[in-house]
Amino acid sequence: MLPVGGPSLDDDKRRELGAAFLSGGEHYDAVRPGYPADSVTWLTEGLVRRGAALDVGAGTGKFTARLLEQGWDVTALDPSADMLAQLHANHPDVQVIVGATESIELPDGCMDLATVAQAWHWCDPLRASTELARVLRPGGTLGLVWNQLDVTVPWVHRLARIMHAGDVHNPGFRPAVGPEFTGLVNHETHWAQPVTPEDLLELVKSRSYYLHAPDAIRAKVLGNLGWYLFEHLGHAPGESLDLPYFTSTWRARSVR
Repeated sequence: MLPVGGPSLDDDKRRELGAAFLSGGEHYDAVRPGYPADSVTWLTEGLVRRGAALDVGAGTGKFTARLLEQGWDVTALDPSADMLAQLHANHPDVQVIVGATESIELPDGCMDLATVAQAWHWCDPLRASTELARVLRPGGTLGLVWNQLDVTVPWVHRLARIMHAGDVHNPGFRPAVGPEFTGLVNHETHWAQPVTPEDLLELVKSRSYYLHAPDAIRAKVLGNLGWYLFEHLGHAPGESLDLPYFTSTWRARSVR
């Protein structure tokens, strides 16, 4: 995971880092948080119907599930066949497409809504904007969503540093979108995910820093995290604790 609002990636670096998520769908689905229903409710307010939605970078279907709950007919796009296999196991009625955001095998104007949850930083934002505007109907909605650890909470701030987590809040962040979209606005939802210390040890294993690290660095990260949770904070194995998040949701309309 890159820092939200951090430096953009060239295509080679994007492919190199993103390759870490081409496998491991079952583990990712088990340890990554979902999204609050409030994110979809705000994103789609004012829309007169629940029509066709394209969930881009859908992964194992964490955001897809929220769209389905609110009545959308969802098509899921992701470069990882392994991740989409897990999505299909969870939601067998969802159409899945293995592919990239910059080149979508769908006809023009076939979608009312396009969402990109926890994945816009893996896209070329200008090329992706052009392609998403193409598949959206005129006036269609684009939603960009990030789950972020709430590092205003001191113990979470240190946790994020130990985990080398990039999904932390940058107050000045504004996502780049192409000229095909207008009226970009933001909504934040504060919430907490119930986890155990063991869940956090598994969560770190799903992050790009850990997945790209050599074995010695992985062992160090897990050792430091175990010390922090069990010795420094004094949590017991299996203890339930609330991990504070906020979800940052951005909405824009197609001007095509």
